[in-house]
Amino acid sequence: MTSTGDLTALEAGMAELSTPMRVFVAAGRFTETDPDLPELAARIRALLAVVAADEAWRRFLPEYAPPSVPEICAALEPVETQEAAAFLARIAGIDLLWPSHRHLPVKTAECAADRVVSLLGPEAYWWTNHDTECGAVNGLTPLFDSLLAGTDGEHFALALQIADD
Repeated sequence: MTSTGDLTALEAGMAELSTPMRVFVAAGRFTETDPDLPELAARIRALLAVVAADEAWRRFLPEYAPPSVPEICAALEPVETQEAAAFLARIAGIDLLWPSHRHLPVKTAECAADRVVSLLGPEAYWWTNHDTECGAVNGLTPLFDSLLAGTDGEHFALALQIADD
């Protein structure tokens, strides 16, 4: 992905996956030279700060400060590129606590997720806070959360669903 139009399309695709108070997203271009996992973790940390500042979530996170960049890096597990679109659609569309509840229609979530993954390309790297081998989640907040982060080395896309019972 190299053009401004592609970046605009990436941002629009991620915006389609966002839902009020539940699914927070971010997309953009790195400003650092040769970004790697720590730079992606810094973007994740910034997204977590947005959640913590959100009026609806502040009462659940009164003393919360996002984890440090090294702590975020340690919480991340790789996701295969061929699994990224389905994972992204689940984060955006299916409620963490009540899987029968949909935040987005299935087709909307799948189409937007496919577009985002396609824009970052087949060489993109994807990360989650889920341990895919055992099913555990390395929580980034004191609440229930599910993250997918992707990068092509120049751009990034982040989706975080948050829930509290």
